[in-house]
Amino acid sequence: MPTQVTFPPHGRLMTKLTALGPYLRQQQSSEGHFFFDCLASCINAKKEPEEREFWGWWLELTQIETGFQYSYRFGRFDLHGDWKEEKVPAKHQEPVHQTLEDFYKKLCTLLEQEYELAIHPAPDLSEPTLSVSA
Repeated sequence: MPTQVTFPPHGRLMTKLTALGPYLRQQQSSEGHFFFDCLASCINAKKEPEEREFWGWWLELTQIETGFQYSYRFGRFDLHGDWKEEKVPAKHQEPVHQTLEDFYKKLCTLLEQEYELAIHPAPDLSEPTLSVSA
């Protein structure tokens, strides 16, 4: 007989996820669904702040029966504040990938150790799955 999975209240989970870093977008999140993103590498740092675009990633975390599943994408955060899935240029890949890996480690620690909830890649994830290295 499978063990009953207990999820923390939505408000408490939102508070804990927000504390992981500047990643959680509360307006794009809802009960059982959380949207994270990171503007990891500035494309045009010489422009005025409101005219800058960034390379980065976004990750969606969705509650499932056994815990959570995630999917993520890489791309460009444009002037309109929208994500465009695009191949990240080689010179920007390291900071983009490193920030995602760092975030994922924190996310796993929170979900698996504090709440004893599993985290799995979504079945349709086209990118390589993330893992926490020892």
